Amino acid sequence: MLQSHPPEPPASDPGQTPYAGRPIVLVGLMGAGKSTVGRRLASRLRLPFVDADTEIETAAGMSVSDIFERFGEAHFRDGERRVIARLIDGTQKVIATGGGAFIHDDTRALILDQAVAIWLDADAAVLADRVRRRDTRPLLRGKDPRTVLMELAKVRNPFYALAPIRVASNHAPHEHTVSAILKALGL
Repeated sequence: MLQSHPPEPPASDPGQTPYAGRPIVLVGLMGAGKSTVGRRLASRLRLPFVDADTEIETAAGMSVSDIFERFGEAHFRDGERRVIARLIDGTQKVIATGGGAFIHDDTRALILDQAVAIWLDADAAVLADRVRRRDTRPLLRGKDPRTVLMELAKVRNPFYALAPIRVASNHAPHEHTVSAILKALGL
């Protein structure tokens, strides 16, 4: 049965914000909704959307999981830093990053200097429920997702907190998160 959806509100004008012209970079733990929310946010703002992990996979010719397995996390993070530097090219767009990107000093400094970082913050229980759906997360292989995510949150949340905007990503339709981001951006 087809469900009808309310009409989309008119797109906000991204040129009317203090962040005008800057890329919007979504950061946060895996499962926070960076890719899904990012696509919807980009659509509402009529901007291009780019997923950094997809760009890394394209550049490497292999999946993130394969890069981790074959070359290790340090190699992956170096490639991730280079890809994100290429994506932040001065043009306005929405970029979803991998969960560990903002933790690394050079990548974080670039994002904070040349883009607007938005932390999608979610409770570990919400994240664990979301990531159980796919077995593509190298840091979770063979481990309890909730335990891993709680440990990652302890380490990573202080870095994510450096983002100038923090938006909750809860058990709610993604459009709620998109609307909260637009409000935080003053749109």
